[in-house]
Amino acid sequence: MSTVSRDRVLIVEDDPTTRLGLTELVRTWGFTAEDAADGTEALQRITAFRPSIVISDLVMPRMGGLELLRALKEDNADLTVVILTAQGTVETAVEAIKEGAYDYLTKPIEPQRLKILLDKIAERQDTLREVKVLRRQLRDHGKFGSMIGSSGQVRKVYQVIEKAAPTAASVLIWGESGTGKELVAQTIHQLSPRAQLPFVAINCAAIPETLLESEIFGHEKGAFTGASDRREGCFELADRGTLFLDEIAEMTPATQVKLLRVLQERKFRRLGGRAEQSVDVRVIAATNAVPLEAVKSGKMREDLYYRLNVFEMELPPLRQRKDDLPLLIQAFLAEFSARNGKSVSAVDPVAMGMLDAYNWPGNVRELRNVIERAVILSSGDFIEPKHLPPLVVDSSDASGPGVALHPGMTVDEAEQRLIMLTLEHTHDNKTRAADILGISLKTLHNKLNRFRGRVPGKPSDESGVPD
Repeated sequence: MSTVSRDRVLIVEDDPTTRLGLTELVRTWGFTAEDAADGTEALQRITAFRPSIVISDLVMPRMGGLELLRALKEDNADLTVVILTAQGTVETAVEAIKEGAYDYLTKPIEPQRLKILLDKIAERQDTLREVKVLRRQLRDHGKFGSMIGSSGQVRKVYQVIEKAAPTAASVLIWGESGTGKELVAQTIHQLSPRAQLPFVAINCAAIPETLLESEIFGHEKGAFTGASDRREGCFELADRGTLFLDEIAEMTPATQVKLLRVLQERKFRRLGGRAEQSVDVRVIAATNAVPLEAVKSGKMREDLYYRLNVFEMELPPLRQRKDDLPLLIQAFLAEFSARNGKSVSAVDPVAMGMLDAYNWPGNVRELRNVIERAVILSSGDFIEPKHLPPLVVDSSDASGPGVALHPGMTVDEAEQRLIMLTLEHTHDNKTRAADILGISLKTLHNKLNRFRGRVPGKPSDESGVPD
């Protein structure tokens, strides 16, 4: 990635010749650069200049590089600091790394090494900026890039994505079918320095065993019956980008051995080929199985598991993150209403109660399909029970005492039964019950007061409502 002027660099060096030379050099690479003679002056410059990168000498009068680093840690978490050091102070530079410096360079500085380091930091800064935007999006709208949800379980996934994305490390994702493993892999790729390069996905369970090795590594003409032409495999197609291997545990042991070799040596050989090729691919793997159980049962090689498991994340099933249902449903309503020219904007309370009571064995993928079907069937502004598949409706009836309706029952009586059933389902969590019912917390309290024969009004202590 080329550098851009928005990356501001502050050079902190007490030797005037070195300071001015570095400042001019960094400017020729497209950075905006200023300089300071020591740590004390640097702290003054930072307030007005607002750099994203600080390159600081280690030993300086008044305030050295290590003291400057410690002073910056409190209020400048997004600053990236590089330490310059003479040969005799390398141990102190290592201490600076432990204190939070990004890297160190020994003097005399090799311009090419410095440029490579600055380009790498610039890529990291782009990722940090993108994560900031996503955090704001999560806070305001319950979204993290293309991912939807703000429950505690999903936030833990977001935290691992933030840590893993800027690196080139392998990632192992596991969880039930339909939990969004490929979406997580795409998000990691989009937040990485490889975002503008290929993202190649392959489902190892969907390809016949005899063809899988050819799909992954490619083959030469005549390598096997039917190989009439040379073909590039996924590793070649994903070079410098990201390769997503779904259902990794379905791969044969022999292919797993070859995959492990590529991960370790960054080299591979096409099927039927003699020449080895180097490749730069980040691998993200996924499985429906619990990885350690797959290792114990022999479905996954132990050495491959440990090689892939630099970052590991388990995706929670939808039944364990029901708090995200309203956000997911609203997003799918908007998507499918726009796609089908509909005006469906909400789910009515009875249908919402059914969706919430359902166990969702197919997870978010199943929910998405159910909402798409309901939007197509709906002719108005709301999704109603008649638009839901029988499995969802029947499951709601079987899961416990339902909303028993019968001729002669008033609308108020039906509404009261629905509200009380929803409160029972949420264990008296009124905030969540209001979300499921599609009404405000204040409206819910007013209705409850009416049911109890009291005058509707603002609840006396909303802070006591369990959330």
